Amino acid sequence: MSELITAASLRGKAAPDFRLADASGALRALADFAGTWLVLYFYPKASTPGCTREARDFTCMLPDFAAAGAAVVGVSPDSPKAIGNFTLKQDLGVPLLSDPDRAVAKAYGAFGTKMLYGKAVTGIVRSTFLIGPNGTVRAVWSPVKVDGHAQAVLDELRRLAAG
Repeated sequence: MSELITAASLRGKAAPDFRLADASGALRALADFAGTWLVLYFYPKASTPGCTREARDFTCMLPDFAAAGAAVVGVSPDSPKAIGNFTLKQDLGVPLLSDPDRAVAKAYGAFGTKMLYGKAVTGIVRSTFLIGPNGTVRAVWSPVKVDGHAQAVLDELRRLAAG
């Protein structure tokens, strides 16, 4: 019997590998970010209010993340076309990746039961992973409340990178 993967259980472990298409169809992999910090965030659906606020917050703070030595990447089950439209409509600077079969979200424990408007539903659990330059998950936020989240991730990145 395999161990249940939860987002929190990944802290201190090697980040699960991934290879996903971006809006143009080009494949991006975890290995592309080797040697740098990576903020990998999972969001439920492009062009919804919470996901739009989250993507805009990370986009506005991209210079701060870059100055701290980190890349930021978002992942959702949306198609490359849908994430491309979302990126253009919202003028996003954060690269977004398509995980249509939710395999990567499951590997990160970012897929499961969550509460939505008072009902238990199965889907993407908004989650963020701070992956160190050596590929180890250093911090996990799951589930995520959007307001103030990007700043909290940046603060933790700065703390960890400094020491």
